[in-house]
This record gives sequence, structure tokens and C-alpha cells, in this order.
Amino acid sequence: MGTSAKSAQFLIDSRLAEAARGDGDALYDLGLCYSTGTNGVDIDLVEAHKWFNLASIAGLETAQMCRAEIAEDMTAREIATAQAAARSWLQQTQRRAA
Repeated sequence: MGTSAKSAQFLIDSRLAEAARGDGDALYDLGLCYSTGTNGVDIDLVEAHKWFNLASIAGLETAQMCRAEIAEDMTAREIATAQAAARSWLQQTQRRAA
């Protein structure tokens, strides 16, 4: 793994840790990464939808708009998968916090 790949992975890992603590900006940033393919991740609209959904739950209105935009390019099944993944993430992070 090259230096830029290591730093990109560190950025993703640090944003994941912040997201697990409920940081709305980190949730939003992860949505951006997966929707645009930045920071060494492949474009994955299901993952992007999940993170934008979680960010909107955290109160970021911009995330709601981004979620709606990418949903236009997704199938109903992909959206359902993303919503299930968001619920799973919430359950896991709430269990860890308890």
C-alpha cells in the first residue's frame, strides 16, 4: 500500500471512528467519499446512501439532499439495502455506547 493509499485509509478509519461517536460531519464525509469515489474508496451508492441517511438522522439537511440525489440513480432494492445497513449501523453503535 502506497503512502497516499495509507493516508486515505487513515482518513476513512478516523472518519469511521468519529461517525461511531455520532459525529454528523463524519457521517456526511463518508457519504461524500462513497458517492464520489474519493479517499481511496470505490463509488458505492448503497454505502453513500447509508452514510447520508445516518447524517440526515444526525440533523444535517445537506445530507438529506445528497441522499435524495443519489437515490434517483438507485433501484428500490438498493435503497432498501442501504436503509437496512443504516439501521444495523445504528443498532451496533448504540450497543457499543450502552
